Amino acid sequence: MAALQQLPLRCVTVDVTGTLMGYKGVLGDYYCMAAKAVGLPCPDYERMHMGFKLAYKEMATKYPCFGKTANLSNVDWWRMCVRNSFLQAGYDYDKESFDQVFRRIYSIFGSAAPYTLYPDAQPFLQWVRKQGILVGIVSNASYRYRDIILPTLGLNKDSEWDFGVFSGIEGVEKPDPEIFKIAVKAAGNICPEQILHIGDNLRKDYQPARSLGMRALLIDRFSTPEAHTAKETGVPVVADLLEAQEYIMSTEDQIAIS
Repeated sequence: MAALQQLPLRCVTVDVTGTLMGYKGVLGDYYCMAAKAVGLPCPDYERMHMGFKLAYKEMATKYPCFGKTANLSNVDWWRMCVRNSFLQAGYDYDKESFDQVFRRIYSIFGSAAPYTLYPDAQPFLQWVRKQGILVGIVSNASYRYRDIILPTLGLNKDSEWDFGVFSGIEGVEKPDPEIFKIAVKAAGNICPEQILHIGDNLRKDYQPARSLGMRALLIDRFSTPEAHTAKETGVPVVADLLEAQEYIMSTEDQIAIS
């Protein structure tokens, strides 16, 4: 009987932000532009960016999974987050002004406008599926990634991916290994050792996937110190999805030979 590590790969799961796509510019900039568009003084960009980071962390702690666990709607979760972002940055708008700003922000982040798809993303996903390997999305994101953003960027279910596990839908998020258990089930309850997860965060992607016995790769598009340190400890690190494809071909060839 073959050793578990020699079983052929049957599924690849991928993170989204930082792995398949990124933001155009700094996220807080969009908040500043929305305020300016409705006639309000343009907020300080750096303060706005820091205000968003603080507000997002607070909301994610109080109401995880974009409000799913607290029966808070996605739009209400983001309304509170955006409101708190401006307050953290020192801007307190009246209700009418804030509503105008929020509608613009919520609309733009429900479109492809603020995102950029990495050029290797679509070819990689299509290549994996052509090998007869399932592709799953595992992301700390709301339903809008599944229904709007990914398809608008050209990443479509049954074309580039086979199943998706999104924290805002499932009510559990990375680094909780439970979200990876859901992915294993969605892949048909195949052996975790036959699933490779690719993500850009050591704590949220690599470690929980490995804790379930899945294979894992850390993608490091921006040469981060975290990835450099991880690589020195033996974590397999790739610079992009082209290297991930080469890694898959290499490891699968070794399995075929053994």
